[in-house]
Amino acid sequence: QVQLVESGGGLVQAGGSLRLSCAASGSIFSVNVMDWYRQAPGKQRELVAGITSGGSTNYADSLKGRFTISRDVAKTTVYLQMNSLKPEDTGVYYCYAEITTYGRGLLKIWGQGTLVTVSS
Repeated sequence: QVQLVESGGGLVQAGGSLRLSCAASGSIFSVNVMDWYRQAPGKQRELVAGITSGGSTNYADSLKGRFTISRDVAKTTVYLQMNSLKPEDTGVYYCYAEITTYGRGLLKIWGQGTLVTVSS
């Protein structure tokens, strides 16, 4: 009924930039929140950034200033602009959304993830 499709991951040199995107599609009435998480091998999945339907944003303290989260005017696509990338930013980045659907109420769904690799 609703799915999240992520794109934008890849290989980048330290100090470079990437822009990730996550597009929600399906029977969507409204989007309550969209977040970015990441997970490196052997580490817990951690919140990177989040944005509410009202536009309020939240960032991990260590990432604030380098990463920026935003959404399109329809609030169905979320972006993560990543600047000054470091090798420790390497991991799988996941999109998470809470979406009110037509007929099924509130859904909490994850994207499939996109791999970001930052080389030294």
